[in-house]
Amino acid sequence: MRRFLQRLLTKPVITLANKWSSRPDKRRVDHALSDLYLNITTNPGKRGLVFSFDKNKDKFIVFSDLHKGARDGADIFAKAAKNYLAALDHYNNKNFTYICLGDSEELWENLFLTVKKHNKATFQKEKLFIDRKAFVKVFGNHDLYWDNSPLAPLGLMQLYGKSIKIYEGIILQTLVNNQTLAIYMTHGHQGDLQSDGNWFSKWFVSNVWAPFQAYLYINPNTPSTNDELKTAHNKMMYQWSSKRKNTLLITGHTHQPVFKSFTHIEMLYNSLEEAKKNKDLKRINELQGQIDVLHRKGDKMPDFSGYLDTYFNSGCCCFDDGDMTGIEIEDGCIRLIKWQYGNGDESERVVLEESKLEDLKL
Repeated sequence: MRRFLQRLLTKPVITLANKWSSRPDKRRVDHALSDLYLNITTNPGKRGLVFSFDKNKDKFIVFSDLHKGARDGADIFAKAAKNYLAALDHYNNKNFTYICLGDSEELWENLFLTVKKHNKATFQKEKLFIDRKAFVKVFGNHDLYWDNSPLAPLGLMQLYGKSIKIYEGIILQTLVNNQTLAIYMTHGHQGDLQSDGNWFSKWFVSNVWAPFQAYLYINPNTPSTNDELKTAHNKMMYQWSSKRKNTLLITGHTHQPVFKSFTHIEMLYNSLEEAKKNKDLKRINELQGQIDVLHRKGDKMPDFSGYLDTYFNSGCCCFDDGDMTGIEIEDGCIRLIKWQYGNGDESERVVLEESKLEDLKL
């Protein structure tokens, strides 16, 4: 029966998904981001937090898009789980605040009880941040359950042993160059009609549409798996952020790391050009090697150029090789970091890009 329904419905389902759900729309993106930002700043605590911090003392780690699943063949988080646990130990020991920026749990393809059963160790590590009051959980489109299910508060109590609030975004504020810098964070699915509509569309997606997709093993080309869509979505996020004075935007959703409005591979190409100008053969070979690795993993040079350093993307915690990326804010700096398996399969932290907040071109 499933195979029959797959043959019958796969093409129309994908056609409908591409038409109505996964095509980013600039007008909707602009409206959704602006509406959320205004709501957080005028009514903090309801849909999001406003948090003032000292850039030289306070520390933040931003991870998104874990997609914790059932530890089966469809669980894209499984390979990164060990890296994730090592990273949480590292950041908890160093007193970082953890901002979980959406799609932490894969609740489109799995029941809540299934995810809970197979990810106990990760929830225990996250609870350590909660115990220090250093944990902010933001929902994404794949864990809309936390925003719209009446059972969500009970589920969170089961996971963490205490009640916590779920937000759509957070705004960090600090003083940089004698001016207030706002760091606006949300998952980044804003502007997707499928996951950013009214209460009924959200309920329909998480309770009807997603289980239907999962049952039929139908995978429409969502931004996380389609280079064209995720690049377009990142460009729209940049365009929104570039119009806001003294504001940084950090999202996830596309699974594509972005630093200072450029993807990581774009940053490497820029550095390669500089090394060629300086005739630094050692640096040229080093950068070319990194670029070749990313090309082998499927990264391409997108048609996306930023002019201001206003947009960042945390990437994801579910790359095929178990790597995971995130954004650190510490010691007056912002960094794009990666956790990977090194010698002996031990987890190691690598800084991919770094900049002082005061040096950002805003």
